[in-house]
Amino acid sequence: MIRIITRFGFSFENFRRFRLPVILAVVAALIITACNPANFRAKADKAPQLVLSMLSDPATFNLVFSQDASTSYMLGFAFEGLTTQDPLTGKIEPALAESWKISDDNLRIVFTLRDGLKWSDGKPLTVDDVIFTYNDVLLNKEIPTDYRDILRIGEAGKLPNVRKLDERRVEFITPEPFAPFLRNTGIPIYPAHVLRESVKTKDTEGKPKFLAMWGTGTALDKIVASGPYMPESYKATQRVVFRRNPYYWRKGPQGEQLPYVERINWEIVENTDTSLLQFRSGGLDYVGITPEYFSLMKREEERGGFKIYEGGPASGTTFFFFNLNQGSRNGKPLVNPVKSRWFNTVEFRQAVAYAMDRKQIVNNIYRGLGELQNSPISVQSPYYLSPEEGLKVYDYNIQKSKKLLKKAGFKYNSQNQLLDSDGNRVRFTLVTNSGNKIREAMGAQIGQDLAKIGIQVDFTPIAWSTMGDKLSNTLDWEAMIMGFTGGVEPNAGVNLWNPEGGIHMFNQKPQAGQKPIEGWKVAPWEAEIGQLYVKGAREFDEAKRKEIYAKSQQISQEYLPLIYLVNPLAMGAARDDISGIKFSALYSQFLRAFWNIDEIKLAR
Repeated sequence: MIRIITRFGFSFENFRRFRLPVILAVVAALIITACNPANFRAKADKAPQLVLSMLSDPATFNLVFSQDASTSYMLGFAFEGLTTQDPLTGKIEPALAESWKISDDNLRIVFTLRDGLKWSDGKPLTVDDVIFTYNDVLLNKEIPTDYRDILRIGEAGKLPNVRKLDERRVEFITPEPFAPFLRNTGIPIYPAHVLRESVKTKDTEGKPKFLAMWGTGTALDKIVASGPYMPESYKATQRVVFRRNPYYWRKGPQGEQLPYVERINWEIVENTDTSLLQFRSGGLDYVGITPEYFSLMKREEERGGFKIYEGGPASGTTFFFFNLNQGSRNGKPLVNPVKSRWFNTVEFRQAVAYAMDRKQIVNNIYRGLGELQNSPISVQSPYYLSPEEGLKVYDYNIQKSKKLLKKAGFKYNSQNQLLDSDGNRVRFTLVTNSGNKIREAMGAQIGQDLAKIGIQVDFTPIAWSTMGDKLSNTLDWEAMIMGFTGGVEPNAGVNLWNPEGGIHMFNQKPQAGQKPIEGWKVAPWEAEIGQLYVKGAREFDEAKRKEIYAKSQQISQEYLPLIYLVNPLAMGAARDDISGIKFSALYSQFLRAFWNIDEIKLAR
């Protein structure tokens, strides 16, 4: 799900959590080898540099196509949009645009760019780049990108008209009032002088060459940036290095060039347990802290030379969900028809929700440092509907669960195994991304919980890339655990809740260039949620918007396309010699401490 929350990019969230296994026997070896700081700090430049980590190699350096959170946030350091958002206040602020003016009928927005903007190669950044980004890339049907979903307006999903007024002003005209539009203009702007030709020219298959631009084989000095940093080098399985953009537009209090930090090393560390060890041994400058490690890290805080930051409940969501797609490809059902009938029975989904002991997840996996999650909208959002305000919740209740199953025609055999009305044993496969220890622990517990109502869950963590391919391409899966970023604007999730959306994952349509699906169906409640998101986006009265999104939350909790789990507290640890941190729970783990990267300083 696309979340426009910062000058630094957006993508659906791949929360990285971890659980420390028994490490006492191997910690010495890890410290000597994998965790030796000398192995993780680039030796090519002795200037102070920030060392962060990401869980996997980037799949692309083109933000238009990135669907991995860590890659998107990393690349977000290199690109900016017309606007940004202060994560501490939620206020929309100028970025590449110094100002904007909205017409009285809320249909026209005119942005004025800052004077003297430049790309990292020294070329001028102009209105022509804005026009290119929107008209040639984002609104171009030949270029598949999830960003287009958040620009669709109204029930018909029409797109805005974008035109140049003069050398510094660009005009956006929307077909109807669209309240989230200003916030959505945080989409990064791309360099026309570098990429225009690749959009115009086609490859041997008749597709724009842009689709292959800025892949992982690209020489990074060819990537032109507008943000505080620009990519410098990439070594597969090792690191991505960013260096300061000498033409970045922001200046410090004394007029000094920002950012202050010369380089950022993104170390590729595929195991979060190892990331923690690296941080404790001095190899990383920041690490996210999960609740199970809070006590350990708190004891080490003073002598370890780091500070723990706490930001309250994280804004993202973590959820369990079934594949509700009833379609077929080449005559073969995407989901086994027997299992599809279970998954598409609302009482079955509700029974599964009641059978999950989420409080045990809070207590055992999150060590009490988390909260039950019940809504697709972040608790920080003014549109969040709380259980006290009438949101339906599914507290652990085995009796209710079994009662719902029997109502739906399920029954039990002599071994207390759940059978459907035709005598089929209820059994399905659950996947999540391997390496995410928190999700792996949740998957294991959910399997144990559902066994208590006679369901056999075959839990199998798989590689993130494999899971992403199943989710958006092959659609060959049964149940998943994953998560999304959060934010204050509900419409940022429209590409999840609109049945036509690019990440309507629980009932996904084929994307551009993919094989068609026969018999794809949309349930009435599913369509209604999509319509409510359209209605909420066109409503400028805040009280009415809250009512609209309240109804959407009530429907999603009644029909449970996503079963929400637990919201952990947002925590991270950073070195004492890093100053300027303004920790925010509105970000994912990757940027909570560094959303204001241009203001960060290192005393080393």
